[in-house]
Amino acid sequence: MPEAQLRRPAEEIYAGELAAMAKGDDRERPANWKLSPQAVVTYLLGGNASDGTPISAKYVGNRRLIETAVATLATDRALMLLGLPGTAKSWVSEHLAAAISGSSQRLIQCTAGTDENQIRYGWNYALLLAKGPSREALVKTPLVRAMEEGTLLRLEELTRMGSDVQDTLITVLSEKTLPVPELDIAIDATRGFNIIATANNRDKGVNELSSALKRRFNVVVLPSPATLEEETRIVVKRVGEIGGNLSLPPIQPAEKELARVVMLFREIRDGKTLNGKTKLKTSTGTLSTAEAISVGVSAWAEAAHFGDGRIDANAMAANIVGAVVKDPVQDSVALSEYLETVVRTRDGWGDLYEAIREVI
Repeated sequence: MPEAQLRRPAEEIYAGELAAMAKGDDRERPANWKLSPQAVVTYLLGGNASDGTPISAKYVGNRRLIETAVATLATDRALMLLGLPGTAKSWVSEHLAAAISGSSQRLIQCTAGTDENQIRYGWNYALLLAKGPSREALVKTPLVRAMEEGTLLRLEELTRMGSDVQDTLITVLSEKTLPVPELDIAIDATRGFNIIATANNRDKGVNELSSALKRRFNVVVLPSPATLEEETRIVVKRVGEIGGNLSLPPIQPAEKELARVVMLFREIRDGKTLNGKTKLKTSTGTLSTAEAISVGVSAWAEAAHFGDGRIDANAMAANIVGAVVKDPVQDSVALSEYLETVVRTRDGWGDLYEAIREVI
């Protein structure tokens, strides 16, 4: 049953909004697109459908970046969403695919173990041995299915895949065809097909994209939230959505506590306090917005099941330590210094100082 799923895809969660956007969308749509480019942007950034249905914001950030991403997908250039971990690359990718193709399920998770067969196509070896190479023996990958259907393919963490495997995409991106030499045929892409790839800035040195592959992508860099207030709004919104989807017991509003988590993360990752007066040691982790959201959801569960239904310093402490301390030596030093130089002397943060001290 759909309600039993731990996490439903975007096209199911926001089916009502997508239907409302499509119903009144009379603007020109590229081939095989479910919505016009303008409607896709509204779906991601929020607003109202033509019938007045409110559309929630899926991404909080620069409108021009989303417009550029959507415009790219309407051309023959593939889209690369680049940014630090936790900058909503996968989230944006999923919602773009849901709004444009009606499905975000054409997905390949790239890893160091991903090989060429998982990108291009494979073979049913029982049929291959029985009848030899044939279309029936061909095992279609998400790439092949997206090409045939004229939909978007999502490539998550492209730079984690080996460079030689990455380059198998060049012909698909440049010629919009996939040769199958074993059958002396080629699979041609249907109009509407395109690729959205995501990559972390910190992964560039792991498996650098070849210059030939880079030229096939239009790169949109998704930045970290510019201000404390903007990041706090994102964290509060996503914690509420995730907690609701997980059916966690209701708790009291926690905006103030979540704001403290965001401030703590920003100061440690920036290596200085917000006012710039105190220099700090940084941690080895990213302390991204996504990690702040995870801390908030975990603190919610702890407060609901083991506390008084209110996120407080005690509910957050162990979760904050778990997020900050990835390297037991370097990160413990950074957190201890931050506690003594910032948290201990900051007005209203005494409870957080004591709570974190109890768990480190």
